[in-house]
Amino acid sequence: MAGRKTPEVNSSSMADIAFLLLIFFLVTTTIATDKGLTLTLPPKADPNQPPPDITKNQRNIFKVLVNSADRILVEDEPLTDIDQLKEKVKEFVVNFGKMDEESQALFNSLPPSLKAISKHDPKSSDNPKEAVVSFKADRGTSYDVYIAILDQLQGAYYEIYAERVGITAEEFRNLDRKKPDDLEKYNRARDGIPMNISIAEPTKIGG
Repeated sequence: MAGRKTPEVNSSSMADIAFLLLIFFLVTTTIATDKGLTLTLPPKADPNQPPPDITKNQRNIFKVLVNSADRILVEDEPLTDIDQLKEKVKEFVVNFGKMDEESQALFNSLPPSLKAISKHDPKSSDNPKEAVVSFKADRGTSYDVYIAILDQLQGAYYEIYAERVGITAEEFRNLDRKKPDDLEKYNRARDGIPMNISIAEPTKIGG
């Protein structure tokens, strides 16, 4: 009994087992990622070329300004409730102030919920293709307000697209364009209604 050796555990394969466990957790673990703002930046301007002439009629531009104190002006009028901005943008985009054959066909393709908010005001946007939402902030604007306004502007378009094809805005955002059915629905929702959001570089516009 005294001469018997204590048995040892063979640990030669422990490194292999640990490596396999690591691979397993890396493959099966879902890592949350923040996508941030889904904005497409314009190409850098050619310094050798003069800036293009802007001939857009002012009635087709919906102006949103926010200063360093986070006070918001919408079409030169104060706005205290950011949540009202989405509906104002929707009304502007689907206004149809000037109806031609193409605009009439686009208007006819809209569901009753969108037709109901179309005012056909000749002093507002001619049609969704011409409508541009212009957003300009101050360098002192808070990040939270800046993001909240962008969310309202994009959310207005998402709701228009979603209502057009009979789904919710959340469902529209989650459409998988790799799937033929989802891609068809995505294209049909946006047909004739581009997301025309112009974001100007922040400047000092007062407090």
